[in-house]
Order: sequence, then C-alpha cells, then structure tokens
Amino acid sequence: MKDVRVVVLGPGAAGVAISKLLLAESVGDVIAVNRRGILAENDAQLDEPRRWLAAHTNVEKRTGSLEDAMAGADVLIGVSGPNVVGEEPPQGNGQGFNRLRPREPQPRSRPGGARRFAAIVATGRSDEPNQINNVLAFPGIFRGLLDAGARKITENIEIAAGRAIADVVKPTELSPDYIVPTVFNPNVVTAVAAAVAAVVSTTTP
Repeated sequence: MKDVRVVVLGPGAAGVAISKLLLAESVGDVIAVNRRGILAENDAQLDEPRRWLAAHTNVEKRTGSLEDAMAGADVLIGVSGPNVVGEEPPQGNGQGFNRLRPREPQPRSRPGGARRFAAIVATGRSDEPNQINNVLAFPGIFRGLLDAGARKITENIEIAAGRAIADVVKPTELSPDYIVPTVFNPNVVTAVAAAVAAVVSTTTP
C-alpha cells in the first residue's frame, strides 16, 4: 500500500472520509482534486476538513489540474459530478491504472471507455462487474454493532468492515472483473458482522 498513489476526485464528505481511510491503511500518497484542481493548503476557499486533507496528502506537493494529479497514479476514485474524466489514458499511465467510481447514476466516465486503459474498473452500476454498493457494508456493520453493544462507529470499525468485504473474495477467485463480492453473496453480512464485533470487543473496556 505504501507504493500506491491514489487520486480522489471530489473531496466532499465522501471524498474526505475515503481519503482518511486510505491514509489509515498506509496508502503511500493520496491526491485530492476538486473543480479548481489539486487541493492546496493555502487555498482560502477551503474549509477546515478540506484544508486538513490538503495538509496531510499530496506528498510531492503537486499543483495543477486533474490531469496533473493523475500522471503516474495507480488508482482514481471518483466521487464527483458526472462526465468529468475523459476516455483517453492519463499522461504517464499505462495499462496498470485502476478506476473506482462508487457513485451513481451518472459516472465520472463511461465504464467501457475507462477499460481502454484501466486494468480494473469498478462502478456503482448493477449491470457492470465490480459493483460498489453500500449494501455490501451496512447490514453487516449494523449487525456487528448490535451484537457487540457498540455505542459508536470508529475508523477501526470501518477498516475492519472493508477488509472483511475484500476477504470474501478468495485469492483464487480474484480477477479484473471480480475484486469485490456481489451484493447477493451470502457470506458478506456474516463476515462483516463478525469483523466489526471483533474490533468492538477488543477496544471496549
């Protein structure tokens, strides 16, 4: 993870939360980009959450546009408005680039176009592989919280839930079209609930 550079397009509430989880998981570099470009600490228009994000990301202190941020990046996570990203490969990126677009109904770019240069494409669409859907997380998280008598949701709980979801896909099953389980996988809820309850039990006095 320390060798991975992730561009987060759209540092709203979701983008900030995603970035913090990536940092907690020791991702090497996160670059947040809004409609004006790469976030900068000295931008007077940024509020406190976005200013914090600018201060704790962008190791190389890049400036410029989305294209400048994407050069040499490994992953793009889009939580912005629709049709922001073109369908040509980012400068300096080969076929190893990965694109995750959790938000729907209108994606940042069309999945088919993204696959021309992205090794892995994930989207919120149910008619596409690697559907990123919050139903993968919520039932198991709430079940685990209730089982453990938790009083709040912490970053550690969120990370445990994410890891549990990922681990439902066995190493022998992994492929570019299958990096997360489907919403119909019966093992997801129990796996997430158990992981969440385990975290709560180890952190609750």
